[in-house]
Amino acid sequence: MGPLAGLTVVELAGLGPAPLCCMMLAQMGADVIRIDRPEDTRSKADPRLQPVNRGRRSIAVDLKSPAGADIVKRLVRRSGVLVEGFRPGVAERLGLGPEDCWKVNEALVYGRMTGWGQDGPLANVVGHDINYIALNGVLDSIGADRNGPPVPPLNLVGDNGGGALYLAFGLVCALLEARQSGKGQVVDAAILDGSAHLMVHAYSLMAGGWGWGAGRGENIVSGANPWYTVYETSDGKYVSVGAVEERFYVELVKRLGLDPDELPKRHDRANWPSLRETFAAVFRRRTREEWTAELTPYEVCFAPVLSPKEAVHNPQVATRGAVIEVDGVLQAGPAPRFSRTEAELGSSPVRAGHHTAEVLGELGFSEGDIGGLKDQGVVA
Repeated sequence: MGPLAGLTVVELAGLGPAPLCCMMLAQMGADVIRIDRPEDTRSKADPRLQPVNRGRRSIAVDLKSPAGADIVKRLVRRSGVLVEGFRPGVAERLGLGPEDCWKVNEALVYGRMTGWGQDGPLANVVGHDINYIALNGVLDSIGADRNGPPVPPLNLVGDNGGGALYLAFGLVCALLEARQSGKGQVVDAAILDGSAHLMVHAYSLMAGGWGWGAGRGENIVSGANPWYTVYETSDGKYVSVGAVEERFYVELVKRLGLDPDELPKRHDRANWPSLRETFAAVFRRRTREEWTAELTPYEVCFAPVLSPKEAVHNPQVATRGAVIEVDGVLQAGPAPRFSRTEAELGSSPVRAGHHTAEVLGELGFSEGDIGGLKDQGVVA
C-alpha cells in the first residue's frame, strides 16, 4: 500500500498537467475517481495508449446538470482532495467551486491547475506549455546556440515539472495542514509560477557570476560548452558528457587520449569552439557502445544517449523500473521510492465511465436510481 492509501481524490477530467498529477497520487496509493464527460464514453480510442490515465476509476457525469453536480458533491463529502484544470470561474459556474464544495466538506483540499494562474491580466487567455515558459524567461534560457532560437524542452519543464509536480506538492502540503486545522484550502498551481520556480538554481548561478547572465548558449549547462554536451559517434549515435568539476574534466581529457597541457583553457569561452571540435573529432572515432565500455568505469560523468525503447533494456533503468513497457506501451514507473509504503504502477487505463455504476452504488444510489440517471443523460 502506498503512502497515500486511504485518501480519496476527485479528478474533474482535463488535459495537461492535472492528469499527470492525479496519476502520481494514484500510484502513491490514493483512490482517484476521474469524472469524465458522458460523450467521452463513445470514444473509440484505445485507453491503453494513454498511460497518464492509469491507476484510477472513471465515472461519466454531465457536470452541467444539477443532478450531475450533486453526484460530484456526494463524492466530495467523502474525499480529501478535488482537482480541476478549468479556466478561472468555470467550476464556480458549474456549482462546483471551492465554496460550493466546502459546504459539504470543509476539510477538502481544492487543487486548481492552470497555465497563467487564477488572477492577472492573462488569467482567462488560452495558452499551452510553450507560451507559459516563454513569458517567464525559462524558454529564452534553453538552447546551445546563442545566435539561434530557444529550444522547447518537450513539455517537461512547463506542464510536467512546473505544473503537475507543483500541484502534487501543494496538495500534499495542504493535506498536512488540514490535519491540524480541520479546514481545506485552495492550491493555486500555475505553470507560469512553477516553471519560474524551477529556475532558482539558474538565478543563483546568474547572481554569482557563473555565466548565466550571458544568455542562451553561453551558460555552463546549456550544451554549448565542450564538457557539458552531446557528441556524435562513428555509428551516427550520441553520447553525453557532463564533466563540470575539474577532476572529472581532467579524467575525461585523459580517457580521450588528449594532453591537457596542449589544450586551450576551458573556462575561456573563446576557446569553446576549438575544444568542441577537438572532442568531437575524438568521439567520432568509435561507436556509442565502444565509448560506453571505455568511459563508464571512470569518473568522467558519461552516459550514452538512449532512445526510450533502448532505455527499457538498459541495466540501470531496468533495475530501477524507471522506464517500462506494459501491453506494448512505453511508460514511466512509479517515482519516488519508499522503504515501507511501496508505490505501485496501478491499474491500466480504462474507458470513460467504466466504473460509473460501481461508484454510484458506493454512494448509495440504487440500480433504479442509476438507470434513471442514465435515461436522463446525467451519467453514462
